Amino acid sequence: MRKLIIGGNWKMNRGTPEGTRQMLKRLVPLVKKIDNVDIVIAPPFTSLISAVDLVKKSNIIIGAQNMYFEDKGAFTGEISPIFLKDIGVKYVILGHSERRDIFKETDL
Repeated sequence: MRKLIIGGNWKMNRGTPEGTRQMLKRLVPLVKKIDNVDIVIAPPFTSLISAVDLVKKSNIIIGAQNMYFEDKGAFTGEISPIFLKDIGVKYVILGHSERRDIFKETDL
């Protein structure tokens, strides 16, 4: 049986290392006894590195809010799966309804 995933997306909130620290300081103790699901938090890109570091000894997994499929290249403003993996990101939200609505992204 596959493990369930519970995820939270911070959108463009708490995008500083201090905001991330404050939020995770409150969240980590609340979920420490949950072991039958993956708990995934997706902070803004500016907080990914600090978030990965802050949850190392917890059961929280850090995800990214978006990603571009190419590993490298001239794709201004995008982030590659290789970059995310290198900093410890394990999950990515792809095809979010807000990206589809606001940026007109599709499956193609």
